[in-house]
Amino acid sequence: MKEKTITIKTTGTNQGQWANLLLELNILKKAWKPFGVNIDLKAPGIKNVILWGTKGGYNSSDRRSISTLNNKRK
Repeated sequence: MKEKTITIKTTGTNQGQWANLLLELNILKKAWKPFGVNIDLKAPGIKNVILWGTKGGYNSSDRRSISTLNNKRK
């Protein structure tokens, strides 16, 4: 079957919306793979977004505690 191309252009999206869009497209890619459909996603920063999104986002060790932030401000 002939290769098909889809182009998606977005305007007015913030960084969080962009990341969510890429993550949802990645879910779609994984869901269609068992049916023999290979989807190739290309976007700026997609590897980092997918890595961040598939590891479950930030965990408690990635965040600074409130007390740490307050101590640095003093």
